[in-house]
Parts: sequence; C-alpha cells; structure tokens
Amino acid sequence: MLKFLVTLAIALALAAPAAAQDKLFPDSKLVVRDRFSVEVVGRGPDVVFIPGLASSRATWKATAERLKGRYRLHLIQIAGFAGEPARANSAGDVLIPTAEAIDAYLVDQKLSPAMAVGHSLGGTTLLYLAQKHPEHLKKVMVVDALPFFGAMMSPAPNPTVDSIRPTAVQMRDAMLRNTGPVTPQSLEPQMARMSKDAATRRLVAEWGSASDTSVVARAFYDDLMLDLRPGLGAMKTPIVLLFPDAVSVGMPAGMAEPLYRQLYGEAKTVRPKMIPDSAHFIMFDQPQAFAVELDAFLDAP
Repeated sequence: MLKFLVTLAIALALAAPAAAQDKLFPDSKLVVRDRFSVEVVGRGPDVVFIPGLASSRATWKATAERLKGRYRLHLIQIAGFAGEPARANSAGDVLIPTAEAIDAYLVDQKLSPAMAVGHSLGGTTLLYLAQKHPEHLKKVMVVDALPFFGAMMSPAPNPTVDSIRPTAVQMRDAMLRNTGPVTPQSLEPQMARMSKDAATRRLVAEWGSASDTSVVARAFYDDLMLDLRPGLGAMKTPIVLLFPDAVSVGMPAGMAEPLYRQLYGEAKTVRPKMIPDSAHFIMFDQPQAFAVELDAFLDAP
C-alpha cells in the first residue's frame, strides 16, 4: 500500500537544500528553534500542526486561512525539510529528538495539554508523543501515518525492527550516496501516488527539491526503525486517524481499511476514518471532507 512513500523518500533524498522558506502570513510570528521553526498565526484556542517527510508548513496553508479567525495556529516546519536550514538536524537522529523538542515547545509555550494534527511523519511524531508524554496532549488527529512504517518493507509476516534493519540501513546509505541536484520537474513522476491532483504533485516536488539530502535520509531511516505498536494498547490520548482509500492512485478497492485497522491493532483510543477518492495528501485531494473531519475533531470535547 505505502510503497510509494519509499519511492518518495528516495527521490527526495536526492534533492539539494535551499534557503529558508518565507512566512505564509504577513501578520504571523516566526519562532525558530534548533530542530524546527513555528509560524504562529490567528487568535483563539491553540492548535499545533506538523507536516510530513520533506514537507513544508504550507501543507496546512488552506487550513490555516480557514481557521485563523477562530484559533491560534502553530504551524511547524522541521529543520532540513522544504528549505528550512538543517541546524540541529544536520547530524544524528532526527525523528525522536525533533519530537522531544516539539514536546518541550508545548510545555514552554503553555500549550499543554495540546490539540495537535500531524500528517505522515508528523502523525508518527504525535503517536510517539502520545505514548511518551501523554499528559502533554489533549487530543490528536493523525493524517495517514502508521505506528510501524518499517512493516511495509518486509514481505515476511510479523516483521520486527531487527528483521528490517539491514534493508533500512541499505536504503538510507543509498540515499546518502546520491547527492546530485534534482529539479522539481524531475521529481514529479515520483509523486504519482502522493496525490490525485497534478498541482499538488508539483508542489510536493518543489518541497522535495528544497529539502536537505542527509536530513531526509536519516529521518526516513528513523521512521523505519520506530515501532510504536507495543504501546498502542496503553495509549490514553483520543486520536482520530484519517487515511485514504488510494484507489485513484492504484490501490485495489477495499484494501485500505483492513490494512490500517490491522496495523493499529490494539489501539483502543484510535478512531479510524477512511476518506474516499484521496491519496496521501488528503487535505489537498479532498479539502472539504478534510475540513469537515478537522472541524469535528476540534469541536469535540
């Protein structure tokens, strides 16, 4: 199902870093930390948004335009992704140190317990925080992320971190060796399963071409090596899981729902919801359906 994410990661890891991205909104405040930056905009209850692998905070631009009159939005962008300078992510692990840094931000800014939304790797980040720092989260929306992405790398039943480690190391190292420049145009064919919309695929390719090779490769490896399944049953944080049917990008009809339900297994607080006629970037493929689900999530007690 998610083989296209592997292709995406490899493609993005070929890209060269660019200058830091401008703010999305002229009246916002930009906060820069070692592992990420945050654009804060709007007034009202606080909501934190985290984008995915090699993605920009612009993943949430339309959402922010719609909500900033009612909420104060914290739009995160990970250092090394989509033009954000790598800073502390320039070496070593990426996913868990960044997740811990985001948790510290929630506490420092008195956002805890926070409402948070994460897409892809951003969703994995929130699953991690729901297990490690549940007291800092009020409720979470996860948009197309898995508790053990590495399971997608093994055709064998019951894959483990140890069983996929050699493959993950090989993939990470192969990405790190390919450091030649890549243009958005050359990345576009790799985006075929990211979205059913051509404009979205071009946008994601632009983010990829501006991402840091090393950061993407190491973050991808971290994602493969993080198995959150053992902690799913003990989670207390209410979580809404949105996932695509992906039929428009080649997924056989009826396959997505049982797959996601199986991978989330014993997660009693996770409420899964499939969004028809969408691919990985649900917020772009089905903006109205995404808005309805997000509003329901934010309005719920």
